[in-house]
Amino acid sequence: MTMLQGFQIALHALRLNPLRSFLTMLGIVIGVASIVTVFAIGAGAQLRLQEQIRSIGANVLMITPGAVYQGGVRLKDGSKLTMTESDVQAILEQIPEIQAAAGSIAGTAQVIHEGKNWNTTINGTTTGHFMVRDWQLASGRYFSNAEEAAAGKVVILGSTVASELFAPGDDPIGAQIRIMKVPLEVIGVLDRKGPAQDDVAFVPLTTAKLRFLGSASNINRDSVAYIIAKVAADGKMAGARSEIESLLRQRHRVLAGQEDDFKVQDPAAAMEAQQGAVRTVALLLVAIASVSLLVGGISIMNVMMVSVTERTREIGIRRALGGRMRDIRLQFLCEALVLCLLGGAIGVLGGVTLSMTVARMAGWITSIDGEAIALALAFSIATGLIFGFYPAHKASKLSPIEALKTE
Repeated sequence: MTMLQGFQIALHALRLNPLRSFLTMLGIVIGVASIVTVFAIGAGAQLRLQEQIRSIGANVLMITPGAVYQGGVRLKDGSKLTMTESDVQAILEQIPEIQAAAGSIAGTAQVIHEGKNWNTTINGTTTGHFMVRDWQLASGRYFSNAEEAAAGKVVILGSTVASELFAPGDDPIGAQIRIMKVPLEVIGVLDRKGPAQDDVAFVPLTTAKLRFLGSASNINRDSVAYIIAKVAADGKMAGARSEIESLLRQRHRVLAGQEDDFKVQDPAAAMEAQQGAVRTVALLLVAIASVSLLVGGISIMNVMMVSVTERTREIGIRRALGGRMRDIRLQFLCEALVLCLLGGAIGVLGGVTLSMTVARMAGWITSIDGEAIALALAFSIATGLIFGFYPAHKASKLSPIEALKTE
C-alpha cells in the first residue's frame, strides 16, 4: 500500500461517520485556532511596540514634573510645572552625553483653513524637539531662531492635520491657517510617524505661551510641561539619566531625603518591559492552547481504538488477502493524520478569522505570521503521529485467523 492509497482509504472511512470525525478533531481545531490567534495578536503587539519606539526616536529620555507639596499636602504628579526652559539649557550645556534637548507645552484647539477645520493637539516647542525625535520634514522648513525668539506666527503641521485641512495635490507651504483666531503661516509638513503621532500641529514655544496656552494658571514665561533629550549612544543612557537627575536636584534645590519634583523616564525601556509581560502572557496562552491539542490527541486515540475494534473483521480480511502488517499500520496511521490535518486546516482558518475579528472589533493590530501557521500545523501533524501510532500498531498486530472469527 502506498501513502496515497492510505490517505484515500482514510478519507473514505472518515466520510462514513462525518459527525464522529468532526467531534474527534474538535480539540485539534480549537488548539490550532488558539495558537494562530495568540501568535497573531502577539506579533501585532510587537509591531506596535516597534512603531511606538520609532515614533519617539532612538535613545530618548523624557523628563516630566513629579509630585510637589503645597501647604503640607502632596499634589499628584504633573499638577504643577516644575520644569523650565533654563533646565533645558543647563542639560544641553552641562551633560556631554546629550546631543539635543527641547522643552514643550501642549494643549488642544481647533485648526481652521478656509472652509475646513480640525481639532488637534497644539504643541509649543523648539527645533530641538524634531532633532530628538528624528522627525524629518516632508516639505518646508523648521522654525528659525528669530521665530523662536520673537513668538513668530508660524506652524508646522503633522501629516494627518495637513491631509484634513488641504485637498490632495494642494501645497500647504505658505498657506494661512488660524488657531484660536490667530493667523499662522504653514512653513513645514512633517513625515509620517504613525496615526497617533501625526495628528499634531507645532508652533514655536514662545508663540504657544504668549498666544495660546500661557493663560493657564500653572504656566509661566519660563515653565515647560516636559523635556525630551537625545542621548548620543545607547550605552550611555544610564549615565546620562543619572547625570540629569543629579543636575536637576541641584537646580531645584531638592534636599537629601526629599522626593524629586521631576521624573526621568526611558520610554523605550518601559515599552520593552511591557512587551516582555505581553510575551509571557502569550506563552501562557499557547501553553493553554496546547492542552487542547493534547485533549484532541487523546480523543483521536480513543476513537481510533474504537475504530480498530469495529473493523477487526476488515483487518482480518485484508491480512488474509496478503496485506502486510505495515500496510495495516499505515492505513490507520493515515486516518489519524487526516483527522489532524483537516482539524489543523479548519483551526488555521478559524484562527485567521478570529484574529481579523479581534483586530476589527477591539482596534488592535494583528499580524498573521506564516511561521505561526506552519508551527500550528506541525503540532497538529505531530499529534496525529503520536496519538495515532498505538492504535495503528495494535491493528497491525492482530492475528488474521482471530480477526476473521470476529462477528
